[in-house]
Amino acid sequence: MKNTSLTKIHQSLGAKMASFASYNMPILYEGINSEHETVRNSVGVFDVSHMGEFRIKGLLALQLIQKITTNDASILKIGDVQYSCMPNDGNGIVDDLLVYRIGDLEYMLVVNASNIHKDWRWITSKNTYNVEMKDLSEETSLLAIQGPKAIDTLQKLTTIDLKSIPYYNFRIGELAGIKDVIISATGYTGSGGFEIYFPNDAAETIWNKIFEAGKEFGIKPIGLGARDTLRLEMGYCLYGNDINDTTSPLEAGLGWITKFNKEFTSSRHLLEQKKNGISKKLVGFEMIDRGIPRHDYEIVDIEGNLIGHVTSGTQSPTLKKGIGMGYVKSEFSKPNAEIFIKIRDNKIKARVQKLPFIKSTLK
Repeated sequence: MKNTSLTKIHQSLGAKMASFASYNMPILYEGINSEHETVRNSVGVFDVSHMGEFRIKGLLALQLIQKITTNDASILKIGDVQYSCMPNDGNGIVDDLLVYRIGDLEYMLVVNASNIHKDWRWITSKNTYNVEMKDLSEETSLLAIQGPKAIDTLQKLTTIDLKSIPYYNFRIGELAGIKDVIISATGYTGSGGFEIYFPNDAAETIWNKIFEAGKEFGIKPIGLGARDTLRLEMGYCLYGNDINDTTSPLEAGLGWITKFNKEFTSSRHLLEQKKNGISKKLVGFEMIDRGIPRHDYEIVDIEGNLIGHVTSGTQSPTLKKGIGMGYVKSEFSKPNAEIFIKIRDNKIKARVQKLPFIKSTLK
């Protein structure tokens, strides 16, 4: 397993560690529920340095990004961030990602940790434009400071006016005495906050200063367990669970980032799928009867006929009930449709729920 620059700190704090995407990562510290509530109510810090960062630079950088992603990157101004995905040559998804416009001819792509090598090979195979590419993943650390008190915590450490950074925008400047930190008003929790990118050798300094600044707000380190419950309450997809090489952006409810005003890899396939309609759809659901849905549980109709599978599920710490996401036949995808989750051979009643499960609170 690989370590991040902060692994020793996590271990010293008593974190339960486990392998995730080949990295030794903190899964929990005090407990998933308490860590979840810390992010929803105050401020928590995630070490997500296992994520991948690629620099794409050159005269035709935009053309390459337009070719490999579904969203329209031509609208990005310097300082903008865009959520997008990379389709494969069929109707599936290579990965979902963030696109940062760093400069006139420079972009940064942030990809999922489990897909770093796969994504690099895929983008390289599509780079017929002789665009300069550099994998920054091994030299870059990433912290997500999330929650309603994230802005008050970080503002102590920088002269940049953090309130002036719109959602899905970023600034580059000094933070905690470290120059050229990317401070991005993005996150994976729905509770607002920032994600910050910086060199590995600054990791311990920045970590310690953030925790000193957030002490009055009860700041805590947060593991990947709470990260999963937080994102699921918001209905955010997790690659490998809710989207993968066999699910299309349209089936996954990502039509809003699939723009047909340009040609991209598989755009013709996806446009045909849009015209013909989809046979399955990713939906959110909440349990009516008592039970906790888990990945790959069967979803059935009232007669017990198989209509889909759970892709993500948990007991919501906020709602105090089971919630989940899964693909179902399109005729069962309307809000309030009655479905059943097979749990230990029992049909447990659930109801299709419009996402997100809870209201988002931005920074």
